Amino acid sequence: MGVPPVASLATAARVPAPRRAGQTRCWTPDGPLDLGLTLGPLRRGPADPAFRVTPDGAVWRASRTPVGPGTVRIAAASGRVEAEAWGPGADWLLDGLPALLGADDDPGAFVARHRVVHEAHRRNPGLRLTRTRLVMESLVPSILEQKVTADEAYRAWRLLLRRHGEPAPGPVDRMHVPPDPRGWALIPSWEWHRAGVDNKRASTAVRAARVARRLEEAATMPPAEAFTRLQLIPGIGPWTAAETLQRTNGDPDAVTVGDLHLPNIVGFALSGAHRSTDAEMLDLLIPYAGQRHRAARLILLSGRVPERRGPRMTPGNIAAL
Repeated sequence: MGVPPVASLATAARVPAPRRAGQTRCWTPDGPLDLGLTLGPLRRGPADPAFRVTPDGAVWRASRTPVGPGTVRIAAASGRVEAEAWGPGADWLLDGLPALLGADDDPGAFVARHRVVHEAHRRNPGLRLTRTRLVMESLVPSILEQKVTADEAYRAWRLLLRRHGEPAPGPVDRMHVPPDPRGWALIPSWEWHRAGVDNKRASTAVRAARVARRLEEAATMPPAEAFTRLQLIPGIGPWTAAETLQRTNGDPDAVTVGDLHLPNIVGFALSGAHRSTDAEMLDLLIPYAGQRHRAARLILLSGRVPERRGPRMTPGNIAAL
């Protein structure tokens, strides 16, 4: 599902001091909130140029908002959240802070039907489903993750942002805002190749960038319409659409179909089977209709995974060809 382990969020880089003051906002969630669990799915690898966790536990994000680039620092303490933002997109990022931290999510609608899910739910009361409202920001890295190892996709995202993004506004070093749609569309073929992205994935990203305005509308659509809108682009199927809408819309039911590992993990946790198909996974998740993505997240957090019985997927090296 492309969600990094919570422990991996401890990987941090220092932010230069002193900081230049930005615009601020304080917000109090209406229940427990775990920043790592909630925002962790937005990080694409330990060296994501657009995501950083600092030693003080604060989360920094660099985003391309509808009104321009922006950087936001989010810290939680004593039951409330303090955020500071910089750049043309600062107001937009602060306005969307509650949605980003799961204010639109309804954990109370979830009912655990299996012991393993119940225990994971009990141990992780601060899990909220984020809603970024930014489609291209999640769509492009999801395209990069199609049918390759996570390390390959993370490397491609890192190289493309550093070379074709722009330095993030505010008191940050080595953070980059993703390119705008025109920037994605103008990346030459040899740059995609250098980043290890094959022509099929590169072409899909470029096609999406050319109709980015229409795709961004999916962030405010009902789930079924949003899925349909994204899959109108050749190269974007159910897997990529689900991975995107989990983040952009906070869709609690957007279960990832077509994943290499998730059916086996869900099948093992709920039935004890070591190998399961997508169809078998969906059958097992029927009791969680409307909340299948949340159920899958909790199963992943349970740590109950089947033992590997085959070779790991071998990373490719397209750039060397």
